[in-house]
Amino acid sequence: MTSAHDENPGGPAGPMRSNAELIGRDDINDVAAVLAVVGRQESDGRHLVPDPCPAEFTWDYEKGARPRLDALYEKAKQAQWNARTDLPWELEVDQERLVAQNRAAGQGTSGWSGDVVAGTSLERWGEKDWLRFGVAYQNWLLSQFLHGEQGALLCTAKIVETVPWIDAKFYAATQVMDEARHVEVFSRYLDEKLSGHFPINAHLGLLLDDIIADSRWDITYLGMQIMVEGLALAAFGFLRWMTSEPLLKQLLRYVMADEARHVAFGVVSLRDYYAELSGAELRERQGFALEAAVRMKDRMQAQEVWDRLGVPVSDVKTVMARTPERAAFQVLLFSKIVPNLKKLGLLDASGGWLRRRLDEIGVIGFEELADAEQDQDAEAEGSPAARRVS
Repeated sequence: MTSAHDENPGGPAGPMRSNAELIGRDDINDVAAVLAVVGRQESDGRHLVPDPCPAEFTWDYEKGARPRLDALYEKAKQAQWNARTDLPWELEVDQERLVAQNRAAGQGTSGWSGDVVAGTSLERWGEKDWLRFGVAYQNWLLSQFLHGEQGALLCTAKIVETVPWIDAKFYAATQVMDEARHVEVFSRYLDEKLSGHFPINAHLGLLLDDIIADSRWDITYLGMQIMVEGLALAAFGFLRWMTSEPLLKQLLRYVMADEARHVAFGVVSLRDYYAELSGAELRERQGFALEAAVRMKDRMQAQEVWDRLGVPVSDVKTVMARTPERAAFQVLLFSKIVPNLKKLGLLDASGGWLRRRLDEIGVIGFEELADAEQDQDAEAEGSPAARRVS
């Protein structure tokens, strides 16, 4: 895989990097290649990533020089909520009952029909096997949210260090608090309401490593605020719509209120900056955006679940090929990303290179949806608890 921090590949007039150079394979939609990479946790429980990023002081302390960032900062100060006291942690969660309800409703992979699993090892699964899978999948999904939020915590702390404007440092400091709260709530939900953690998905881990290891502050913004947070905002919305569990519904709604500001922060910060970049610099950002998009699409295959349950990759590939609606659901997760990439000018730079790549993934149709600055939560006054959002 080509590192995200190789400078200006090909020189000022050089071509865009190929799929193989960006993501390690020619075919973006190669399911077998995706499933072959499984996340593992280090035995000592730590993961170290070299971070060459220089911290930058600014002696210009004029607050409000960037009015949109200042407005987000003022809203963020009023929008803080307490993870311990503002959620109904006393509610009981029956994880197995929820899985059974989802299966009965035909939701998720545990609702696959006999035709879908025919000729695979899943054909022999009974109710207990599907229940075990459903429980594992819930644990895996919430674990990836948890790991992604820790990645956001690290990246936003890095933005405080590296961004050159005081208004951005001020706002990013409030997001550090937001991300700490998100790590707290997802960790507590997994520990107290579900039944176990999964290691970070391999593709999500690769992306977070690239974001953290890059020395440029705008790549931290692009990778985390635009790409990772944008997909998370959509994913939280879909999960909230699908689940019948009231604590999780409220938890996700509160987190979404924060995430809307976070994505808007990325758009506001990068829009004018990217308008001043050279063609070569924009091509590099486009390549990184594609790599991030593919990594996040790849993470949704849940290979850590299949691996833990001993399902052969060939069987998973067969089942995936028979469930086009699953691929369609993965595409929907990009609904919050593509409009923001368009607003940043990345879709049509370099003769529309990123537009064509996102069309290959099947997500370009979202470009006309509302961008992050139009999200009502980004403009809301007060905390979600005080506003009693639902």
